Amino acid sequence: MPKRPNKRKTKLHAKRSFGRGNKKCGRGAGTRGGRGMAGSKKHKYTSIIVNEGKDYFGRKGFVRQVSEKKIPVSNLYDLESKATKGNLEKKEGKAYFEFKGKILGTGTITTPITIKALSWSKKAEEKIKAAGGDISKIE
Repeated sequence: MPKRPNKRKTKLHAKRSFGRGNKKCGRGAGTRGGRGMAGSKKHKYTSIIVNEGKDYFGRKGFVRQVSEKKIPVSNLYDLESKATKGNLEKKEGKAYFEFKGKILGTGTITTPITIKALSWSKKAEEKIKAAGGDISKIE
C-alpha cells in the first residue's frame, strides 16, 4: 500500500514560512538538528531506529580471528644443555632427540646429537653436522 502524504506538509505547501514562524527561522542546518548524520546517536536516534531498523548501529555476529598456526620451537643451546646434563636418551653412542616442531640455530653445539624434527633452519643443520651429529625428518 502506498504511503499517504503527510497532511501537515501538504497543508503548508506554498506558504512562505512553511509553519516555522518567521521566514528566517527555517534556514540552516540548525533547524534540522545538524548536517547529515550529526546527532544520529543522540537527538535523531529514534527517527533512525524507526526508519532504518534496530540493526542500523553496531556490529552483528562473530568475526573469526585469523592467525597463523604456531609450531613449537627449540634452539640449539637448549639441546646442548640437555645433552650435557644427560637428559637425552642415548642411541648408538649419540644423544637422541625427537621433536615435533622446528629446530633453530641459536647458540652453539659441541656434542654430537641425532635429531628427528618436523623442520629446521639452515644454520641449525650446519652447526649440528659440524659437531658430528645428524638431523632427519619425522615420518
